[in-house]
Amino acid sequence: DRATAEAISDQFTEVLFAPGFDDDAREVLQRKPNVRLLDDEERRAPYLGEQDVRQVTGGLLVQDADSVVAEPDTMEFATGRAPDAREWADLLFAWRVGRHVKSNSIVLARDGATIGIGAGQMSRVDASFLAVHKARQAGHDPAGAALASDGFFPFPDGVEAAAAAGVSAIIQPGGSVKDPEVIAAADRLGLAMILTGLRMFRH
Repeated sequence: DRATAEAISDQFTEVLFAPGFDDDAREVLQRKPNVRLLDDEERRAPYLGEQDVRQVTGGLLVQDADSVVAEPDTMEFATGRAPDAREWADLLFAWRVGRHVKSNSIVLARDGATIGIGAGQMSRVDASFLAVHKARQAGHDPAGAALASDGFFPFPDGVEAAAAAGVSAIIQPGGSVKDPEVIAAADRLGLAMILTGLRMFRH
């Protein structure tokens, strides 16, 4: 709508992808030179079972598309403290965002918005550090944020770094041999932690 378009027009934008644009929004957005508006309703739905194809040196990699989604009722509350309603909503949002971020990834979210991303890192603690740094760089305080990790925490250090920044809840696949130490660190630091049982690496 017009109000959303005006808020966006104050920022540098080259491409905007949305479920739709009303006429007032189009009028506002088209004042910017070279902005491209993409209507989500024009996107082709993937065929059921369609495979993902990537070009590699000397050929193609053909694999099943990542279509498996962890449902909330299959997730496990790992810590003594369960997330409150706001944290739970932000955890699920961050988890959805995380599946589209280059591994190894950490996503910070608060109030239904992404505030920091650490992507493509060699270690999970570095991804946590980068997500916090990016959040602060953009003017967001990570205190009270929810954190999603696309893979398990191999050591408690990523959880400790997140807690030191003020993160209050974490969602992650679990499955590390050090899960008991990671969960114990979350309990010790007062964090809520959810285990999805599903990793979602994107390379």
